[in-house]
Amino acid sequence: MVDAPGTPPRARPGVVTTSSWLLILVAAIQVVNLILTLSTIGTLREVLQDAYRGTVAEQAADVAYAVGIGGAVLSLLLAIGLVVLALLNNRGMNGARITTWVLGGLLLCCTGGSLVNNVAGGLTNGSTSGNMPSSQEVQRRLEEALPSWYGPLSTALGLLDLLALLAALILLALPKANEFFRKPQPIWEPPAPGAIYPSYPPAPGYPPAPGYPPAPGYPPAPGYPPAPGYPPVQGQPGQPPVPGQPGQPPAPEQPGQSPQPREPEPPSAS
Repeated sequence: MVDAPGTPPRARPGVVTTSSWLLILVAAIQVVNLILTLSTIGTLREVLQDAYRGTVAEQAADVAYAVGIGGAVLSLLLAIGLVVLALLNNRGMNGARITTWVLGGLLLCCTGGSLVNNVAGGLTNGSTSGNMPSSQEVQRRLEEALPSWYGPLSTALGLLDLLALLAALILLALPKANEFFRKPQPIWEPPAPGAIYPSYPPAPGYPPAPGYPPAPGYPPAPGYPPAPGYPPVQGQPGQPPVPGQPGQPPAPEQPGQSPQPREPEPPSAS
């Protein structure tokens, strides 16, 4: 489970962090067991070959050698898987926590069975048939061939592995861890302006309508004489000049009227 964008990061509780470090410790113990297995697998094979030589179980040495190599590879894969699960648990992924419980439960059974077998003295005692060596004889030869520190170190690592793994699984089940791995509830926020009704881009412009040629010009209207009692408007084309205006010829005299005196013209400058 990954938080959605914009969600504030959640504070990781200490129980989850401690559980992840314990898982990394279990992974380190698996690597140490891998090294111990590879360093003693040859000696184990030689002891079993001598013990079961000439018996019906003569191939037990090869079987034990193959099982030892397979166990070493499995220890390496478990170590890698536990480290990955620890990192994913720190990020709050609930699927990783469930996988840790499943894988941790299986590893607890294997580690507990191996630890009980080591404390009990190895192979169980039983009667032998024919020339088969007894379990006590095989165990004695193994203890003589292996270093004296191998047995106590293997038992101590198994006990530490069991306790660390059990504590890591319990810490992941505590209430604080449950709150951390629970999916956060989304917080409603009012939509931003324009989020509900988004603005649409303006419609593309249409080309202007094709121009039409201008209407043909018409000739100016001819001048009309002014209405009776109204003076003509000066400057209108086609209108007769008004008598008595400067620059206009004098009005013609009507019959029966006395001539009006003309104003003397001012002398022209010579």
